[in-house]
Amino acid sequence: MQEIFLEIDDFYKNIFKNRENYILLDIRDEDQFKYGHIPNAINYRADLLYKDMENEEAQHNSLDCNKLKLDREKKIIIYSNNNKDAIEIAKFLFELKFDVKVIKDGYVSWVLFEMEQELNNADKGVKDSVELSIRKKFHKNIFSKFAKAIKTYELLKPNDKVMVCISGGKDSMLMAKLFQELKKHDRFYFELEFVVMDPGYNKANRLIIEKNAELLGIPIKIFDTPIFDAVFDIEKSPCYLCARMRRGYLYSYAQKLGCNKIALGHHYDDVIETILMGMLYGAQIQTMMPKLHSTNFDGLELIRPLYLIREKDIINWRDYNNLYFLQCACKFTEETSVLLNSRKNESASKRKEIKNLIKEIKKVNPYVEGNIFKSVENVNLSTIVAYKKDGIKHSFLESYDE
Repeated sequence: MQEIFLEIDDFYKNIFKNRENYILLDIRDEDQFKYGHIPNAINYRADLLYKDMENEEAQHNSLDCNKLKLDREKKIIIYSNNNKDAIEIAKFLFELKFDVKVIKDGYVSWVLFEMEQELNNADKGVKDSVELSIRKKFHKNIFSKFAKAIKTYELLKPNDKVMVCISGGKDSMLMAKLFQELKKHDRFYFELEFVVMDPGYNKANRLIIEKNAELLGIPIKIFDTPIFDAVFDIEKSPCYLCARMRRGYLYSYAQKLGCNKIALGHHYDDVIETILMGMLYGAQIQTMMPKLHSTNFDGLELIRPLYLIREKDIINWRDYNNLYFLQCACKFTEETSVLLNSRKNESASKRKEIKNLIKEIKKVNPYVEGNIFKSVENVNLSTIVAYKKDGIKHSFLESYDE
């Protein structure tokens, strides 16, 4: 088989601008594609594409895979999260006499390439323009809601020392910039520590986080943990264990830095999805709280300052500023081929179902999202059959005859 890999530099210089001469296939899942993709790419999930190709005789000059038509007169270029998926598809197409190439290291290589261009043009004021967009264009939908959440839920007080946790995604990076902007107002004294916990990212993903922090002017501290290695071979609920371990390491590091608060980047949409997930999958009414006292680390409090900010506005901010973030840097997602492994993140799958459900209901009720959010603020105990308080269950019968 011919040399199949295509370096991102070669792709950009020799192929990218001649879009009529190639078909670019993004074989990641649709959520990752919507989060970010190479321009001109067509999204076709790897497992579905492979299945369609197996069912197609492919005896003519083109290969029809459902809604996708692959033409032998055009070069087929494939990319994914990892090289494994792309190579599997490429080998199959190569055997069918297609001219096919794989972008080495997939979407990550494109993100790094684009970021390098931005850093080379840093003199044009990327950091300044990002901050200006927060003060001007996105002041109402982002910064004002950030400030409102802090005031409404009393998330920040004088002399607080906050560890701002940065995962590398759009939400946490925006949160860091919002805290920096708030610090400029200087209404009262508080301290910030911008922290990245590395649970075992591959080198490219870690580099993306570092370059974004440099580009945006966020002075991050990175500390390493062995979390991914510890949970990678766990068959049952690896994501649940990973989340618990992450939380423990974050709290421990916050104590080491002398912080009394930990800020996480959950937003409004995370809140309403959690409420609905609890009802439909957990048989309980609960929400993602704007702040929580730690039960295992005395004096530490978790806060969620993006609590009132809509995800669509975060996406608009990211795209307006031409910023590139990874949706997920999970080692399992990056290194495991979807063609060879069927394990799924059940929590992520359920959250996706809830997103789709809310989207469908919104078609007939445009107020559904706000109603879900407010539902946990308008609980009437006199209409509740039972509820729990401090771990103790109470029934309506306790006061029914009073």
